[in-house]
Amino acid sequence: MTDPTYPTASWTRRGVALLVDWVASTLVVIFFVGWHEYASPGGPEQFFVLAAYVVESAVLTALAGGSFGKLATRLRTVRVNGDPRPLDLLRAIARQIMVAVVVPPLIFRPDGRGLHDLAAGTATVTLDTYRSVFRGA
Repeated sequence: MTDPTYPTASWTRRGVALLVDWVASTLVVIFFVGWHEYASPGGPEQFFVLAAYVVESAVLTALAGGSFGKLATRLRTVRVNGDPRPLDLLRAIARQIMVAVVVPPLIFRPDGRGLHDLAAGTATVTLDTYRSVFRGA
């Protein structure tokens, strides 16, 4: 079966979703380690932010179809094979680790799907596209 082509979300909107996710992950880390530890140079706190981002975005993608930032900006991560279910947790974790590496999202096809999407068999679409394709609205 070939992958259907869905209109993907704009890079601007995806960037805003990533910013929302990153700020939320940073706030979670600050809550747990404290501002003083977070702001001190040379500690592992920045890695903790990256880990929090990967875990948050993978778990919410598997449970709700998108990370906190994607849900807030009305985006969804969908399977391109037409299956309406959210991604399984393993595939969501692998996808988010690829996003964290940064290179895969910067290399993308003309349809707007990056290497992370190609590897996971996903696309990032707007909520309107999600509803029209997967919910029949």
